[in-house]
Amino acid sequence: MRERSDSACDVVLPDALLRLFPQAKRRLTVSAADVGGLIDALDERWPGMGACLRDSRPAVRKHISIMIDGERAVLETPIASGTTVYVLTAVSGG
Repeated sequence: MRERSDSACDVVLPDALLRLFPQAKRRLTVSAADVGGLIDALDERWPGMGACLRDSRPAVRKHISIMIDGERAVLETPIASGTTVYVLTAVSGG
């Protein structure tokens, strides 16, 4: 059970997730107290999305970055109301 109250935030999803979940929108509003709650909310809307973002430790997956106020976030990072959260995928190649 989460102790902090949920805050409404804007979430921006990457193309890679939009290809896997075609019903998802690039930008949406989600209510969550922290990044873990945000992932839970996304998984509730689009089952399976949580597994793409969080591993079994649990932690944000190695090749995913969740950015809040220009800083990389972890599952316990709180989300303030009105914040924009960016979900980014790793870029590789050469």
